Amino acid sequence: MNDLIQTVAVYALPVLFAITLHEAAHAYAAKYFGDSTAAMLGRMSLNPIKHIDPFGTILIPILLYFSTGGAFLFGYAKPVPINFGQLRKPKRDMAWVALAGPAANFVMALIWLLVLIALAAFQVQEDFFALMARAGILTNLVMFAFNLFPIPPLDGGRILTSLLPNKYAYKFAQIEPYGFFIVMGLVLLKVLYFWMTPVMAIARTVLQWIVSPLLFLLN
Repeated sequence: MNDLIQTVAVYALPVLFAITLHEAAHAYAAKYFGDSTAAMLGRMSLNPIKHIDPFGTILIPILLYFSTGGAFLFGYAKPVPINFGQLRKPKRDMAWVALAGPAANFVMALIWLLVLIALAAFQVQEDFFALMARAGILTNLVMFAFNLFPIPPLDGGRILTSLLPNKYAYKFAQIEPYGFFIVMGLVLLKVLYFWMTPVMAIARTVLQWIVSPLLFLLN
């Protein structure tokens, strides 16, 4: 029980930020490209309550934590409602709206990495903040890689749909009602790790490259 409390304390803020800004980024991008549906429904917000799904964000992760001993965690927020037909160029702009979520997670991973560097630079001795910063990096990299997996309704699936020729895009988009079950099956079979591991490694490398000038100055 103590381990659960410590895990929740460390991950609560990073997860809330990761989910909230991911969904808000979709809403902001949709409005920018012409669809105000999410904005009118109050989803273009940094308030976590607007995006939390009681079942997917709270209940499922807790049940999975106890049933797998913390080995497997999964959750999701309420999807941002987007009317792709309202976008100025629906097929093209769909990709940008979808990409906004993972891009937000990548930026947040960078921010948490900068926090971790700042904690080391100022020699902050409290381990809790360093653990939270590492949790923030990991959480956002996981969300970045997971959401880029090219199966709709994940963001990667929408991006791929946008890039495919119309004929194939239409056929590919038809698997969306089954996409969640396909992804869950791949997760349980640990097939998705073959995607997650290299994508997260590449993202980490890019992050290290971005902060390398700062690390050079601090050293």
